Amino acid sequence: MARNTALRRSDERRNALFVLPMALFAVVLVALPLVYVLGTSLVESGQDFTFGAAFTLDNYKKLLRADYLKVFLNSIQLALYTTLVSLIIGYPFGYFMARAGRRWKALLMMLVIIPFWTSALVRIYGWKILLQANGPINAVLRGLGLIDKNIKFLGSYGSVLLAMVYCMISFMILPCHSAVDKMDFTLVEAARDLGSNPARAFVDVTLPLTMPGILAGCVLVFVPSVGIFYLADIMGGGLVLVGNLIRDQLLKVRDWNTGSAMSMVLIIMSAGVYLLYRRSGGDDLGVF
Repeated sequence: MARNTALRRSDERRNALFVLPMALFAVVLVALPLVYVLGTSLVESGQDFTFGAAFTLDNYKKLLRADYLKVFLNSIQLALYTTLVSLIIGYPFGYFMARAGRRWKALLMMLVIIPFWTSALVRIYGWKILLQANGPINAVLRGLGLIDKNIKFLGSYGSVLLAMVYCMISFMILPCHSAVDKMDFTLVEAARDLGSNPARAFVDVTLPLTMPGILAGCVLVFVPSVGIFYLADIMGGGLVLVGNLIRDQLLKVRDWNTGSAMSMVLIIMSAGVYLLYRRSGGDDLGVF
């Protein structure tokens, strides 16, 4: 008995040593910066967060301005559109990738993962070259006789949405593929044997069983999409997002307090989405 207790305590100490580096990483590089941002958002503009500083909610009250609220709504709307389009494209891709043969599955998985090997900025500039007025897409359309003059793709809402979906869709495909790959398809066969047609079997069996992957993909796409801003800058369109607003507050206006308040609102929104995901039965996003 005493020997077992000693071994258990030894295992606990060893596990604690393994956890310690990650705990230090989380405290130093995540928790402390968040505490500083929160403190900075709660003191008057032009002041730094220090112990004993007078706290105020004025920085958060500023965010109730109509122009700021419009920017937040634009960011949420774009993130929702990005998530929806990514789901419409990513779920079928992930489904058929999971059902493909071993050789095809490896090839499709490689096509999904390869973009991560290259900087997102480089890939988006590639799209900018393709979509510009004298770019390859317009050239092909003119060569086929489909258009008489160049189409202005850049500078539109659609071009920004295209860039968002392109950057985020892998985070939808992978969870959906994982959920379908782990599914027991004998249940689908049982539904078919009981008289369900393919569409009914998909709605009654496949969709509920793969819902955790769908929810995980939606969270993984939506949360980053709210804060991304450089895509709108590159693709044009004059669309101002929350990320642009925070950047301008920090680097141009030099109002760190209001910028910190915006950052905290964004963090709270992201945390709220994650909590809703967990309450709906989602796991720890361990879908890869």
